[in-house]
This record gives sequence, C-alpha cells and structure tokens, in this order.
Amino acid sequence: MKRNAIFPYLLIMVFGVGLIFALSLIGVYSGNEAADGEGGTDAALLEATPEEIYSQVGCINCHGENYQGASGPELINVDSRLSADEIRDVLVNGAGVMPGNLVPAEKLDEMIEWIISLE
Repeated sequence: MKRNAIFPYLLIMVFGVGLIFALSLIGVYSGNEAADGEGGTDAALLEATPEEIYSQVGCINCHGENYQGASGPELINVDSRLSADEIRDVLVNGAGVMPGNLVPAEKLDEMIEWIISLE
C-alpha cells in the first residue's frame, strides 16, 4: 500500500502556522507591556552624568564625539542659537529626525546646563 505524501506537508504547514500565531501573540503582549511603561526609567540613566547620558542614549551618533555635529547640528555654543527653553523643548519633543524624551525628566535641567556650557 502506497502512503499519501501530502499528509506530512500538511502537518508541517499546520504546525508552522500555529507557531507563527503563538509567537505573534507573545510579541503583541510583550510590546504592550513595554508601551505601558512597566520598565520605567533606566536606573543607570538617573545616576549618570550628562556626558554619560550623551553617550548612552545615542546622542553621540548624530552630534559627534566632540559635539561638532555629524548628521545632527553641532552643540558647541548652542546657547547662541537656542535659549534654555528651546533646548528643553528639543530634548522633550525632539526636532526633525531627533526623537524626544531621550533624557529622563529628572536629569533634564542638568542636561540643559551641560549643553549650554559646551564651548
């Protein structure tokens, strides 16, 4: 008696679709937990200096190692172009391709003072 070869393929297909469905649900639920803010603010950022935050959250990628600007504007003497309130607005809301809220709210004033002090 000859066996039908389609049965193993159907079984693999059903298993694959079920696995994709299960992994999708896992991703959706873990994404909702992250969106709800269960992770909170990273404790390391709350204890970091502005220079460390600059490196850790990725500011260095666009503004450069020496704050001279790369794909983002230079930060040296930024106080001649922007007021402290405007710098706060950029840090909170972002500007252009720069995302907002990279700096924890608790460190915002310290970060603004540090950016203004860059020469």
